[in-house]
This record gives sequence, structure tokens and C-alpha cells, in this order.
Amino acid sequence: MIKKTLAVSLLTGAMALAGQAQAANTMVYCSEGSPEGFNAALTTSGTTMDASSRQIYNRLSQFKIGTTEVVPGLAESWDVSADGTEYTFHLRKGVDFHTTKYFTPGRQFTADDVLFTFDRQRDEKHPYHDVNGGTYEYFDGMDMGSLIKDIVKIDDYTVKFILNRPEAPFIANLAMDFASILSAEYADQLATSGKQTEMNWKPVGTGPFAFVQYKKDALIRYKAHDSYWGGRQDIDNLVFAITPDASVRYQKVKAGECHLMAYPNPADLGMMAKDSSINLMKREGLNVGYLGYNTVKPPFDNPKVRKALNMAINKDAIIDAVFNGVAQVAKNPLPPTIWSYNDKVVDDSYNPEMAKKMLMDAGVTSLKTNVWAMPVQRPYNPNARRMAELIQADWKKVGVDAEIVTYEWGEYLKRSKAGEHDSVLLGWTGDNGDPDNFLRVLLGCQAANGGANRANWCNKEFDDLLNKALATSDQAERTKLYEQAQLVFKREAPWATIAHSLVFKPVRKEVSGFKIDPLGGHYFEGVTLK
Repeated sequence: MIKKTLAVSLLTGAMALAGQAQAANTMVYCSEGSPEGFNAALTTSGTTMDASSRQIYNRLSQFKIGTTEVVPGLAESWDVSADGTEYTFHLRKGVDFHTTKYFTPGRQFTADDVLFTFDRQRDEKHPYHDVNGGTYEYFDGMDMGSLIKDIVKIDDYTVKFILNRPEAPFIANLAMDFASILSAEYADQLATSGKQTEMNWKPVGTGPFAFVQYKKDALIRYKAHDSYWGGRQDIDNLVFAITPDASVRYQKVKAGECHLMAYPNPADLGMMAKDSSINLMKREGLNVGYLGYNTVKPPFDNPKVRKALNMAINKDAIIDAVFNGVAQVAKNPLPPTIWSYNDKVVDDSYNPEMAKKMLMDAGVTSLKTNVWAMPVQRPYNPNARRMAELIQADWKKVGVDAEIVTYEWGEYLKRSKAGEHDSVLLGWTGDNGDPDNFLRVLLGCQAANGGANRANWCNKEFDDLLNKALATSDQAERTKLYEQAQLVFKREAPWATIAHSLVFKPVRKEVSGFKIDPLGGHYFEGVTLK
């Protein structure tokens, strides 16, 4: 009965999609989860960024889709002072904001929108700073507050960022999702009516698609931005069909109910490769999956305990069982596809007997703890529950009892950020192709004060190396410093590094122009349907 119901549902959906596509050119993407909102500055979740910044917004600088190359966005060009502390952006003219049912813009994009976007994040007294929670994990984790001394409006189309110190990846950082430009005019309208929180749920941007509708845990609808400065899209309508189960996503793609799906089950890849209606795209992922220890909680504040727990985990077995062999064991917090990766680092060996002895030497003889497992699939972890079960079994062999804990995705991120976990399964896909985006955002001291550093690990030696690397634009010198930082990381073991995965995307053959983003996003700009 269940199979019959599913078949009827898929057929009905396919027929509906076919009819809709004839009436209007509609792209349907089977996404993996619901967004936390539609403002990427307030999150580190790729699910939210796919739904918001990558469709609705633009940034001053942007990444050429499918690459890590930085290209002009809402800024046509920029000048950098000789000492690297002043960046003058020359803004694009004639850029329209979206016209929606809830907002009709009275002007085009100007410097005021740039100031609003960044002042909201950096100024605690800004009237919008605390709206929708007021947590800016990227901005704070990258220490942008102390980096940016001032932002000055020279005229309507010229903005100058004045920094307190040079920062080598600054332009690439401004191409990241958190720097998506919002409408100051829309913010003023909402403030006048006392509806400021709607900025997070009824978004307005300048991007290729305008927001139409969101039904939690069901769908998101967008329409093509008719006056998009980058050119109107061939797709008239874009739909995110929110489908948490990967097997159901695959069935929807097979049936033609979705054109593209996120994060396939590794076990399904063989069938997808043989399916004549599907183009199975793949590329190496700029990612890492890890188990982070809460290093401010005993006994995880002891690096010897963390090392012992790492040595108790059979990572090869995890690669086979969770990734179906389509991944490689991680030894560093950086993926091997990024420059400055230190291949000389020696990984923690799988040695349960040694792990048991190390725990006893550290005075840990009866440890009851937890492992938090994500409720959603990510490119760096297609099945967190299964991974947690394997870690649980491995730790049991060395006398550690671990309870598996999970929450809804937004709650999971919120609670882990608050430090409620003992250990947490998470991961990262690079945002800008720079090592700093992994090391400082995930492991720096500033990020431990409310950012993406779920290990709550702050090591002065490590942090000093990162800060020295930021202060020079010499990539060879930066490489040496990052290589040293990886040695410190391995010695102190705030994480158990698990895996770097290949990224696969099943795309129906009628889709053209879609590119796998090395930074993990799903972009539909430039995509067409036959």
C-alpha cells in the first residue's frame, strides 16, 4: 500500500510538473531541509544560504559560478591602498531591487544599502542589529568587527572600507554569503510599520530570483527577476521542493518531479550512473566532516583524552559504511584540494588498546557522554546517525558509553552553538577557497566566542599563526604559517577529523547550464530547461 501510494504521488507530481513547465518555464530543485530564514548573515547553514543569498541576493564581489574566482558583483571595480587598509568600491549603477507583493522599491541600489548591510552586523547600537536574534556567526567568527574601522559613503556609488589592519582575503571574504546586500529602503519601511522581523522571512534583494512564497518543510517559490542587472533568467519560476529523505528525493528525480536533487545516498550512485534520464555530475569537494569535542567541558578539556578518543575511532570503517567508499579519510581540518594543506601531518592511528590505556593514564575510567548527530544530509556527512552509531560502538570498546542526541536542524545548530553538547558531528564546505575560511572561522579564538567554533577551542599558539598569515599577502609565507597551524591542531586534537567527500549531483538530462559549486552552493543563475 505504501509503495502504491508513493507511486501515485510521484506520478501525480510528475504530471503536475509537466503541465506547469508547459505553462511557465519552471525549475524544481529537491532540497534537503527547511531554511532558518532568508538572511544569510544570521547563519552558517548551507541549507539557508541556498534558499536565500544564492538566489535572492548579490554581494559587492562574487565568485564566478562553478569556480573560486572572485569577480565584480554589485561593485563594478575596487581600489586598494598601498598599505592594504583602504578598499574603495565603485558601485554598479542601474541595479533594481525586487518588486514583490509586500514591497515596491522607490529607488535603485546605492551606497546606503551597503552601509545598512554591514553597519547592522558591526554596530550593536544599530536599530536592526538585534532583529531576528542578532547573531552574526560569520562576521563575528572572522573578527570583522575589529577589522573594519569604518565604512564611509563617498557618494551614492562609491563606498570606502577602512581597516585597522591588512587582511589578505578581504575581497574574497566580501564575496561570501553573509555579505549579501539588503535594501535599506525596505528596512525603513518595515521599521515604520513595526514589522522589522519580516526582513528575515519576506526577503528583498537584487539577485536573479525574487521570493514569492515559503511553506515550512514543504516548498519555497521564486520567480525570475525581470529587471535583473545580470540579465533575466531563462527560468520563469524556481521551486525548492523540501524533501529531507534522500531516497524520496531520488524517486522524485527519477519520476521527473524534480530536475535536480541535493546530497544523494552514496549507495544509490551506481543506479544513478546507469539511469539514461540522469546526468550524474561529480567533482572533488572543498570540504571536511568532523567530530568536534566541547573543549571547555571536562574531560574534553584534556588533549590527551581527545587524542585517545580519536584513536578509538575506526575511520576506514566509517568511509566504507557511511560514504560507500566514495570519500577519503581526513587528517587535517583543511581539505587536500586547498593550498597550504600540510600532507606531512601524521594522522591519529586506529588503536583501541592504546586508546584505552591513554584514557586510564588520564584518569578516565568510566566516561558517560554524548555524540550529537545531524538530522540532515550534508556533502561532508551523508548519514550522521549511522556515523554516530559507529563512533558509539568504537568508544564502547574502550569503556566509553555515548548517547546519541539529535534535534531539528535549526535547533541542532542553535543548541550546539550554545555549547550544550559533549561532542558534535558537523562539517564545513569552504566559502572562498582560502585556508583562513576553515582555520579561523571554525577553530579561531574569536569564533569560539559565539561563531562557528563548536569545539569552543582557543589556542594562543594556533591563533597567533593565523593572525600572522592574515597580515601578509605573500602566499608562500602564508602557506608556511598555515602548515604550522595544522601541526598545532593535530597535537591538540579539538576534533576527530573524519572525511573529505566527493560531491555528486544527479541532474535530469533536460537541464543545461548547471555547475557544481566547489564552495558547496546550489546556484540556478544561467540554468536552462529543454
